[in-house]
Amino acid sequence: MTDAPSPPSDRARALVEGAYDTHIHVAPDVMKRRIDDVDLARRFADVGLAGFVLKSHYVPTAERAEVVRKVVPGVRALGAITLNGSVGGLNPSAVEIAGRQDARVVWMPTVDSRNQRDSRAQDPPGAKPPMWAALQDDLRAAGIEPPAVEVVDAAGAVTGAVRDVLTVVAKHGMTLATGHLNAQEIVAMAEAAFEAGVRCVVVTHPEFTSQRLPVDVQQRLADRGALLERCFTTPHTGKVSWRQLLDTIRAIGPEHSVLSSDLGQPFNPPVEDGLALMADTLLEDGFGEDEIRAMAVANTRRVAGEDSR
Repeated sequence: MTDAPSPPSDRARALVEGAYDTHIHVAPDVMKRRIDDVDLARRFADVGLAGFVLKSHYVPTAERAEVVRKVVPGVRALGAITLNGSVGGLNPSAVEIAGRQDARVVWMPTVDSRNQRDSRAQDPPGAKPPMWAALQDDLRAAGIEPPAVEVVDAAGAVTGAVRDVLTVVAKHGMTLATGHLNAQEIVAMAEAAFEAGVRCVVVTHPEFTSQRLPVDVQQRLADRGALLERCFTTPHTGKVSWRQLLDTIRAIGPEHSVLSSDLGQPFNPPVEDGLALMADTLLEDGFGEDEIRAMAVANTRRVAGEDSR
């Protein structure tokens, strides 16, 4: 599904009303994006969405989010931090500052994870490469690509640096997302996060090419209390089939899934359409309205921290 889809139906728009899109990539950024955060907030208000989480692979976004909330007070823009090399990797001080600025999500390493560094060649034929891949190539060519961020030791246990970060995440009531770790790292991370008292753990797009978590591993994580993130762009850009994604949601149970778009790229659909487009696809495949509301609204509001406000 790489061609532009039709606009969402009115029914789908109504089903996702009040939802947060907890994974988007918009301007300002170090690469071209489809829209900026202020204009996106206005569009979210127009279509009845509650807010969004600003994700950057390279910089914290809590300050941006606060400005957007002031300019468009009817939509809650939320900040985040991703623990790649540009913020010092597993840096508890950076997480503490983000928490004090009311960031809501902490992503484990993505572009600088050991797993992502080892997985670049695994995109299926015809899949669109992520936009950050070109930037990582530029950094490597210039000799300034940061070293991979290691999250587990030789025995497969999370490192002391990870535990320090999780303590801060729990203290500020933030959501932990697993980033681009592999299956073994994700399981270890989720267990450590819950032990540290983290309120919400999201397994970042488990169908993505560098994750590809088997259904039994996803079930284990769901049983432990984690939410499995289902991103619109993963099937839309050919990294997994819609059939496989939909079958996996059914196998694990919709109550354990959370919808997000991962949109913002210039060549992809409008960000504000992502959740509704997913709702239309789920409706066409026979999912019930209550199941879609659980994934698109209840669980996204949990990730955004609305359950603890």
